Amino acid sequence: MEHAPTFPLPPVTLVLGGARSGKSTHAEALASGTLQGAPPRAATYIATAEPGDMEMATRILAHRARRGPHWTTIEEPLALARALADAAGRGAPVLVDCLTLWLSNLMGADADRDEATDDLAAALDGLAVPVVLVSNEVGLGIVPETPLGRAFRDAQGRLNMRVAALADRVVLMSAGLPLVLKDRPRAAR
Repeated sequence: MEHAPTFPLPPVTLVLGGARSGKSTHAEALASGTLQGAPPRAATYIATAEPGDMEMATRILAHRARRGPHWTTIEEPLALARALADAAGRGAPVLVDCLTLWLSNLMGADADRDEATDDLAAALDGLAVPVVLVSNEVGLGIVPETPLGRAFRDAQGRLNMRVAALADRVVLMSAGLPLVLKDRPRAAR
């Protein structure tokens, strides 16, 4: 399904990066249109984070304050495919922040990650609006010490590869700078 030509975004963009690399800020600018210097347009933000402690609650509030009033926020820690379908019905670009917390939530809920990823892939293929997804690149550091840490790193790597394969554009953020890893024209999809 083709999205409206008024959005200068490809159908699916994946923004990867390490902690504090600028990935959320860059993704917000893409989805809201402000990266090109235009006034912010309406956009929908799907938040996968849950405020489990005071530090995370403070982080969520800071993200919300930075976005401003032109954003509609949907909080959905698990049912991401359904939330994407709901958000697309609003007719505005969608930002998912972030796949890493979504995966962590799935693992914590002992949910079927393969099924959830398949559902996400199917949802991304049929959206009528552009979507920008944020995810952490966790494979560049040391090997995690625990089996759970290694399982998470491996699952995150597989999720990132799956979404990157579907994405029309993939951007790696480092020190606040975007490096475009993939930029595929729509016709090649």
